[in-house]
Amino acid sequence: MAKLSHHQVLIHIMVTMSAADTNMTDQELLKIETIIKYLPVFADYDENNLNEDVSLCREILDEDNGLETIIENTLQYLPRKLHETAYALAVEVAAADLNVEQEELRLLQIMRQDLDIDKLICSAIERGARARHSRI
Repeated sequence: MAKLSHHQVLIHIMVTMSAADTNMTDQELLKIETIIKYLPVFADYDENNLNEDVSLCREILDEDNGLETIIENTLQYLPRKLHETAYALAVEVAAADLNVEQEELRLLQIMRQDLDIDKLICSAIERGARARHSRI
């Protein structure tokens, strides 16, 4: 596989999170599009590549050990300083439909461990997402 950009890796993390419970909701897909459109980490991303990058992620996930490959690619191609960003984006996608399933919680646990993110930082990221997605 060719080297992946940090954009591709982050998109793969978000798509993987959305697909974790086998139900990619409209809210999750809209959240991914919004993140790509507005977050500074995607400022120089060409949105014309989104369908191709999502398709590549789906191909990887369809392979044996697809999740492991996504995590390995993250560790190999994403700068360490963006590991917390990757986790935060995964949390945002998981929270987008206001219903975090067991499969999504398990994927977040795997990411916390494999990306070696401090538990306090994870808690802060998760609490922030809860606050942003709260409703009366």
